[in-house]
Amino acid sequence: MQVAILGCGYVGIALGVQLTDAGHDVVGVRRSDAGLDAIEAAGFDAVRADLTDSASLSAVPDADWMVYAASAGGRGADAARTAYVDGLRTVVETLGARPSPPDRLVYTSSTGIYGDHGGDWVDESTVPEPATDRQRTLLEAEEIALEETAARGIDGTVVRFGGLYGPDRYRMDRYLDGPVTEGYLNSIHRDDAAGVVAHLLTTDRARGEVVLAVDDDPVSKWAFADWLAEQCGVSPPAKQTVAERAATEGEVSRRVRASKRCANDRLHELGYDLRYPSVRGGFRPAIEAFRAD
Repeated sequence: MQVAILGCGYVGIALGVQLTDAGHDVVGVRRSDAGLDAIEAAGFDAVRADLTDSASLSAVPDADWMVYAASAGGRGADAARTAYVDGLRTVVETLGARPSPPDRLVYTSSTGIYGDHGGDWVDESTVPEPATDRQRTLLEAEEIALEETAARGIDGTVVRFGGLYGPDRYRMDRYLDGPVTEGYLNSIHRDDAAGVVAHLLTTDRARGEVVLAVDDDPVSKWAFADWLAEQCGVSPPAKQTVAERAATEGEVSRRVRASKRCANDRLHELGYDLRYPSVRGGFRPAIEAFRAD
């Protein structure tokens, strides 16, 4: 199949490698020189385009499948709207109007749209309760991915990723230095994030669906921090409740206060086998590197 990965960054490059290895023709789309160089270094074709500019998208070749994996990074709500809503709508309208439009779109979203559930379980049937402008923007983009695609004869799929980690994103100091705020980690390794998207495309599953992509172990942040410290041979970090953090910092962000456990039953029903079912296994390379220093 011909595949276009739009916003081909941390997950997109890993996805491109997996799909290329499986025999598909893949193009990664970025607009920066550094992004294009990273795609080419990974071994598949790179195309420069601005996802919010219809004319710029003419550089993107026709594709059977497109994956929208653009990120706004840590920037504010306006940047998030540009990346997730404006960019996705422009891509759907532009590529969907071609004589040979894509058959499928996979849009990568976030479990952050659920908001706070007091530590209770959530799944695909749980009604999202976005608490921030960024989370509301993500939910609006999901509607584009499912509804505006359908109007153009494209089958959309939304994949809600948990917290991404993996090479260059272990952030060990967050857990070892402390203080660690209470709550749960709903995580997925980068290679599994890419693997889920590749699996849904190549097995032709989850058309028109929302799928949670998280590992099997929504572990307590405190328990994980203590385990990680033990594995690294250092003292456990200090812990704090949300109330304690608020007492020292003032207003605590809604992202920090959000607590939930994300269930991945549907992911297993769809036949995906996690490479890293738990962050404990996924963090092993980072632990070994820490102990070797």
